[in-house]
Amino acid sequence: MTASAQNDAQVGFLNTDLNNAIDAYYIKYPNERFHSSLRPYLQFGIKEADDTAFHGYDYKIKNYFLHNDIRSKPQYRNRFAAQFLPQLDAQAGFDMLSNKFLTETSGGMYSRLDINNDFAADFTFVGGQVSYPNFTDTVVKAYKIIPGMGLAYGGNGKYNFTNFTGHISYSPIRVLNFQLGRDRMFVGEGYRSLLLSDISNCYPYFKTTLNIWKIQYGVWYSAFKDIRNTESNRKDYRNKYNTSHYLSFNATPELNFSFFENEIWQGTDTNRHRGFDPNYLNPVIFYRPVEYALGSGDNALMGMNISFKFFKRFKLYGQMVLDEFNLAQIRKFQRWWGDKQGFQLGLKCIDLFGLKNLSFQAEYNWVRPFTYSHGSTQQNYSHFNQPLAHPFGANFSEGLAFLTYKYKRLQVDLKGVIATIGKDTVGSRYSVGQNIFLSYTLRGNEYGHNILQGNKTHFMQGELKFTYFIIRGLNMRLEAGIIQRMETSDFGYINQTPFVYLGIKTSMYNFYRDY
Repeated sequence: MTASAQNDAQVGFLNTDLNNAIDAYYIKYPNERFHSSLRPYLQFGIKEADDTAFHGYDYKIKNYFLHNDIRSKPQYRNRFAAQFLPQLDAQAGFDMLSNKFLTETSGGMYSRLDINNDFAADFTFVGGQVSYPNFTDTVVKAYKIIPGMGLAYGGNGKYNFTNFTGHISYSPIRVLNFQLGRDRMFVGEGYRSLLLSDISNCYPYFKTTLNIWKIQYGVWYSAFKDIRNTESNRKDYRNKYNTSHYLSFNATPELNFSFFENEIWQGTDTNRHRGFDPNYLNPVIFYRPVEYALGSGDNALMGMNISFKFFKRFKLYGQMVLDEFNLAQIRKFQRWWGDKQGFQLGLKCIDLFGLKNLSFQAEYNWVRPFTYSHGSTQQNYSHFNQPLAHPFGANFSEGLAFLTYKYKRLQVDLKGVIATIGKDTVGSRYSVGQNIFLSYTLRGNEYGHNILQGNKTHFMQGELKFTYFIIRGLNMRLEAGIIQRMETSDFGYINQTPFVYLGIKTSMYNFYRDY
């Protein structure tokens, strides 16, 4: 698949199949211009990739009117191209725990317009009615949201929802892109991210990205919502704001280092009025000096990624998050509550055992208590009642493994997740640091905080999924699979949920069922 434009204005999708296919290409053919740890990707960085998992073809009427893949654009000035892709998600399943048949039905449209080779605008709308197996339905009932999709309307196990994403994107020169949109982002190399993931609802943002030499630099400003205790009344939503910086450096085509920093601060509350703080508009300065100069109590988070490709088949990657750093306290080795950090280590392999299109991925995640939380819960690392990083919150260790095989139109996926989580006890007046929606001022003491403290909960989930692509150009596919899930705790809680499903989909975005 080739791209016809020199400048770049259009992002790809946050779709695991698409991102893995692009990543696999650059594992095999390393390139100093490709930066893999910030998604969705800009087309400038992926124009060489041969994406075999998500072709994005539609049917051409005229060469200059409807274009033929997700990255092509008009080659000449004073031309435009338009694209329309239907969205469909129809699935039936059976929850063996509740002995119920469940259905998920949603639909919508993706549309995109490119003008010349430097401007693009796209819009996606989806809506529908869904019912979920016990493990997802519990989340919906507790937080009044469809994970990643916004508010849940209705009840009795059936929920309605609507959601939209959109972007306006402009590249005045080849290496510079401006983007105004409503969507999600993902920072990291893995399946999970400890820095910024796509599990929460969409949010508005303005983003600037610079690609020059071996460097990609991005800065974006976002607006989040705290909807706790609002009974879904929009006028009661509380604003929170965010500024993020991202710097990626390809030391060699195989070796990448990237750095991420983020600041969240609350808007208006019952005690004061505060909007977007112009002190955080500076696109290059580090946050800690700004915070100290302002005497700020805002929520800063820092982290880094590293990845190394070798033998044109493997990628080793890692991630670290620091939510608090006090060297004097760390040196005491007394397990201070503010020792808030997390680590990720993972490995990707393509063409495993020399078998084409057989891929493997393994990943381990570990996060200490109270990470992502804040004294003011309006400043925690969340949006729309969901974490912005890992879905488990904090105070957990997790291992994941994936095996995927593709043959012509058939794809088989085998996935396993095993985790131990130190959960907060419902109704307790103290926090053990897992629930990021609890203030860290509710901690019982200053020292002696161990990973997995609290109600130790053991989580295991396996999934086997078969996919058959009907129309690759629409990403239309048949899916059939089974999920086996088990959750137990030291307090005697036991839950086992087998769930089988069959569906037809064109989904471009990820929906997570593994937490």
